[in-house]
Order: sequence, then C-alpha cells, then structure tokens
Amino acid sequence: MERLFSTNTINLDQRKIAYFSMEIGLNAKIPTYSGGLGILAGDTLKSCADQHVPTVAITLVSRKGYFHQRINEEGYQIEDDVSWSLDDFLELQDKIISVYIEGREVKVQAWKYNIKGVKGFHVPIIYLDTDVEGNSDEDRRITDKLYGPGQDYRLKQEIVLGIGGIRMIEALGYSNIQVYHMNEGHSSLLTIELLKRTENHDEPDHSKKFDKALVRKKCVFTTHTPVPAGHDQFDMELVRRLLGDYVPCIDEFCHEDKLNMTLIGLKLSHYINGVAKRHGEVSRDMFPGYSIDSITNGVHSTTWAGPSFKDLFDKQIPGWRCDPYSLRYALRISKADIWETHMLEKRRILDYVNEKYNVGMDKDILTIGFARRATSYKRPNLLFHDMNRLWSIANELGPIQIIFGGKAHPNDGEGKNLIKQIVELSRHSNDRLKIVYIENYDIYKAKLMVAGVDVWLNTPLRPREASGTSGMKASVNGILNFSVLDGWWLEGHVEDVTGWSIGPKKKNEESSNEQDADELYRKLREKIVPRYYDDKDNWIRMMRHTIAFNASFFNTNRMIQQYILNAYFN
Repeated sequence: MERLFSTNTINLDQRKIAYFSMEIGLNAKIPTYSGGLGILAGDTLKSCADQHVPTVAITLVSRKGYFHQRINEEGYQIEDDVSWSLDDFLELQDKIISVYIEGREVKVQAWKYNIKGVKGFHVPIIYLDTDVEGNSDEDRRITDKLYGPGQDYRLKQEIVLGIGGIRMIEALGYSNIQVYHMNEGHSSLLTIELLKRTENHDEPDHSKKFDKALVRKKCVFTTHTPVPAGHDQFDMELVRRLLGDYVPCIDEFCHEDKLNMTLIGLKLSHYINGVAKRHGEVSRDMFPGYSIDSITNGVHSTTWAGPSFKDLFDKQIPGWRCDPYSLRYALRISKADIWETHMLEKRRILDYVNEKYNVGMDKDILTIGFARRATSYKRPNLLFHDMNRLWSIANELGPIQIIFGGKAHPNDGEGKNLIKQIVELSRHSNDRLKIVYIENYDIYKAKLMVAGVDVWLNTPLRPREASGTSGMKASVNGILNFSVLDGWWLEGHVEDVTGWSIGPKKKNEESSNEQDADELYRKLREKIVPRYYDDKDNWIRMMRHTIAFNASFFNTNRMIQQYILNAYFN
C-alpha cells in the first residue's frame, strides 16, 4: 500500500487519526497494560509507525500500572503496586486541560512517548495524567491504577480518557483529526464531547439540536469481547453525580437504566467491527440492528519474533520487517535452519524457568505453553481434567513439560483459585510430567514463551474467544497451535499443517469440558506426542507452514491496512 506520508516527520496538524485506548502495551518497562487489549493497541501503533500512518494515540498514564503479581507459598495471587519512573521513558508536555467531575475542575496534564517505525517515522502516544498540583488528593489518583477499584473510579478514568483526551490533543496542536478510533468502549465519551460541539442553540426540538451524523462520520468503534464484563455500564445515579447533565440525549445510550459505553460507541460510529470473522458474527447477534464488520486482529511481527528468528528472517527473507507478508517465503528455509533457530529460542525460555524456579526442564522434551488472563472461561485447567490420562500419555509416549503464566483480575476469586490449583499440581512434577507457573506474566516473559515452547495451547469456552492474539505471536516463531476452534484459530487452523483443533468443528456448537478434554487427550496421544518424538521431519514441516501461512497474514501491518481501506478513509 502507498504510504500516506513518505517523510519521517510530519506537522502536528497533519495527523489525521486519533487512536484511543484505555491501555497500551509497548514493553515490560512501561506497565500501562493488563493484557491482550493493550498489547494489541501497542502492536497496532507500531505498525502505524512502520507504514507511516499519520496517527496520534491517547491513553492513561497508569502511574501504578495494573499490578505486580506474586504467588505466595499457598499458591494464592498477591497484587502489589507497580513502581516505575515516568521521566525515564516519557516527556512531560506543557499543556494542561480540565474536565469536570462531580462539579469540580480536575486538571489533566500529558506525557508523550514516540514510537519509532522501521524506517524512522514516529507515532506519538499521549499519556493523560491527573497527578497535577491543584487537584485534590483523590483526583490526583484517578490515573494511578489501570482498571482500579470501584465503578466510580472507572467512570472517572473514562471521563479523563474520552473527554479529556479530545481536549488534550487539541490543546497540543493536533487540529486536523479526521478519524477517532475507539479501541473498546472505555473511551466512548469522546463521542459525547464531539456531539456537544455540534449543538444548535436555535433548534427548538431538543432531539435535533445535536448533529449525530457528523459525529458518526468521524468515529470508528472496535468491540473486543462477547463477555459481558468487557462492556462497561454505569448506574444513572453515579453518572449524574459525576457528570451532571453533560451527556445529551442520554436515554438513547442507556440499557436497563445504565449508561452503556458500548451502546454509545455503536450509536455514534459510522464503522463498527469485531476482531475476527467469527467474532463479527457473534457481535451482530449480540447487537442486532447494527452494521458490524470484522477485521481480524494481528500482531507486530518484529516485536514478537524471537531474537534468533529475527536473525534468520533477516538473512533468508530480507524486507520482512517492512512487509510481514513476505514471511510466506519461510517455506524455502531449510528444516535444519528452522530447528536450530527454534532450539536457540527454546533454551532461552528453559534457562529462565530453570534459573528462576529450579525445575530442571530439558530442551529435548516436548514443551507446552499456556499463558493468558486466568479466568474460568479460558479454562487453564482443562489440560488437567483427567490427570490419569495425562500421566499415562507422558509415561507411555514421552515426557511432557508445561509452562503456565497469567494474572487473574484482583476481583476474580475463581481465576485466583485456578492459579492455585495449577501451582499445587506443579509441586507433584517428576521427570515424566513437569509443570511450572511463571509469576507476573508480562511482555518480556511473553516474548520468551511464544518463541520458545513447542506447542501453544488455548482452551477457551466457545464462543467467548473474540480473537486470541497469543497464538499469532507463537506462529511468528513457528510454534504449533493446539486450540479450540474459536476466534482467529477458525481462520488460521489447517489440521496437521499449522497445528491441531480441539472440540466441535461446527462454529455454532458450544464447547463442553468433557468433549473438549477427550479430544485434547486423544490428539496428544495419537498425533502430537508421537510426531514430536518420532517424526521430527514432519514436525518441522508444520513449523515452516505456520510461519508461511499464519505469520504472513495474522499481523498488524495487514490489519492496519484493512482499517485504512474499510474504516478510516472509505
């Protein structure tokens, strides 16, 4: 695609796209992310920088991060605040704007971080911060914790992000924004700020005072999950207390007497999309009457390829960093080179695990990775549904090593219990079946895992997996996916070519623990373990195919091009 701008620097008023996200994950040292949503945002913006897409991003500074996870002796998750120095990474800007919360003025300042693309083009990220002199102690803490405690805290954050974000980018000089992209509903109040500016005071009919069509023309909304907890709703009493009568036509954006942030995004956007083909279908069922498209997520290839695979691709596929589609040429890389590179990456993750947890994992043993938010619908314990079957596979066919990682939401007691169960099982490891749970899963540890395990396991309950980008990250490194047919895997799966499926093949059929566990064990016994130990040639053939077929397509360069064509400037 022809670049929108060919130079490495552009004026502020040439930025055309404003990308709003509650969280953005760039690297482990800037802890302003909790998981997949934030990592996707970071990967998206990196590809904007690579392709010279004239974007500015807006998020919250999250001075205390999400949380640092510790697992105590009993296996329980403990949450600690994160400590990081903004000055080491971000540049304080000279503008201060205000929003009004509970009738009082709350000042907001901004910090900036520049993402540098592969050819030197920069995409700025604006981090909003209420820790400003003159604010009350309570207001100074609004931007402390990502997804902090309580509905009132969350709504205050969303006021700062949506309303404050619009005011801040204008104050900073971004005066020619043509597209406002909401990455999930947290930032939906930006549409209300835009709507307020269209008010016609001479129009006697209140319902016609605001130009909704003009706002829709500028706005794009991406919904990321079919799980109800991912769609913020606020009691009207709380909304009126915090916002007064700020929201016009408020009844249109309410459901069951709650202000629904997803509904705001749906009603005031000209383009709405889910994040995989199947998720688009699920979203249309959830929100009938709305035209909802789908753009399947991707990952930033250069970020998620392990160092050894980066070196291999640089030598064998020059230009892949600018054009990840060229990874389809991985089919011509020799199997010996693929395996040697994989073993270099495998040593990195096993060295980390062995040094940190003293578990004695071996590079020659089949290693399965599972890492994502610890919550019940993702079923991290499905692999242990029948321990006798798992033990028999490991004892009869070949030893297995399993590396887990992921945080549970602080209020998710069931998710914390799942972590505890896995930690307890890990204490019964032996030479045939070894299990370890990595503490405080972050971008650094994710890079080690997705590049170094042999199989990437994903076992969500259908149809709750909207996309699932961790498997895409694994694909960049030739890691074979073993996953429930949901989200992106419905599009990326070719049985015995790019990996293996778990569960029903018909997309409208829901998962069951018994059926899915049965197929998981059956394929481990009949296909995966024997192929790893007895048919390495075909194993490596599959590794090459997963790079060529999946990594070449499921990347954010392709994804952002689809947004440009379908959503931004269509």
